[in-house]
Amino acid sequence: MSPPIKILSVFGTRPEAIKFFPLVHALERDERFDQRVCVSGQHRGMLDQVLEIADISPDHDLDLMQPDQTLDALTANLLTGIGKVLDEEKPDWVIVQGDTATAMSGALAAYYRKIPVAHVEAGLRSGNIHHPWPEEVNRKIVGSFAALHFAPTQTAAGALKREAVDPASIYVTGNTVIDALHWITEQIKQKPELATNLAELEQRFAGKRIIGVTSHRRENFGGGMEAIADAIRRIAARDDVAMIFPVHLNPNVRKVMTEELEGLDNVALIEPLDYPHFARLLDICTLMLTDSGGVQEEAPALGKPVLVMRETTERPEGVEAGTAKLVGTDADMIVSECNRLLDDQAAYDAMAQSHNPFGDGQAVGRIVEALAKN
Repeated sequence: MSPPIKILSVFGTRPEAIKFFPLVHALERDERFDQRVCVSGQHRGMLDQVLEIADISPDHDLDLMQPDQTLDALTANLLTGIGKVLDEEKPDWVIVQGDTATAMSGALAAYYRKIPVAHVEAGLRSGNIHHPWPEEVNRKIVGSFAALHFAPTQTAAGALKREAVDPASIYVTGNTVIDALHWITEQIKQKPELATNLAELEQRFAGKRIIGVTSHRRENFGGGMEAIADAIRRIAARDDVAMIFPVHLNPNVRKVMTEELEGLDNVALIEPLDYPHFARLLDICTLMLTDSGGVQEEAPALGKPVLVMRETTERPEGVEAGTAKLVGTDADMIVSECNRLLDDQAAYDAMAQSHNPFGDGQAVGRIVEALAKN
């Protein structure tokens, strides 16, 4: 019998951890693989929440998070830190997910050692290197040398092929975030106590339509965040809605939102939610206002329309399918489109009932078999 394939899974942010943990679980159960987990700590508290609920104990924790660190300093620390882990573990494969500095640096450190890289959630492109920034370039860097590309959709696979990626290295798998959402939904059914911390807000806002809000993108820092806050204030003036906003820990987000929105009766500014409670927010909301990539994939799985507060998206499938709509950071546009969904049932139903293009919850199985095959 062949020795198991040694894999190092590298991730560091909350979204990466959510999309990675179903794959970590699957690789741990499969005797064909010998898996190690390295986390960078790029998101510290929010990452730890996911690790705890998913019962993952990293083999290596670089703990690199520092307040307001620059991207170049973070990248340098990631490259050298992950490089040391690679020299110690000497894996057969390195797996990274998505578009973060951790994913790009982990892949690059592996490339420098001629270790093949598998890229989960490969091929997403907005076509604009400044939106999302710096994530668009991070993805392109990994895509330029990865040995295996796990594209969530045919659109993503097509983007890779246009960049001259070998079609034989591309596997269309669906997005692992749907696998994760199915897993956590089942966990909450079995253990309702995992997601009870929103009960007080649910009671406070009983009879109102809840709008979930998330915002954290770097390209929206400054004027974009201020416009988003203005839009939230205007929407919350309606007496039939309430806004629940888990505010990102980044001070560029928190300062603006606290100054502009704190004290409004219909707006709950709360601490970032752990994964079960975020799944609960998706379940109870009427629609989502977000600049997040993952929410564009998660919310449609539960039939919730998404208004994307960005100028571009590397997930055009949602827009094409009708589950999401780009509204940018123009306050008037955000307010107008939100009111349209709240006041026009046909418009709401058209988005809520559209087919989710991001997968069937079986992405992890396809990835595992592709890794074993290769």
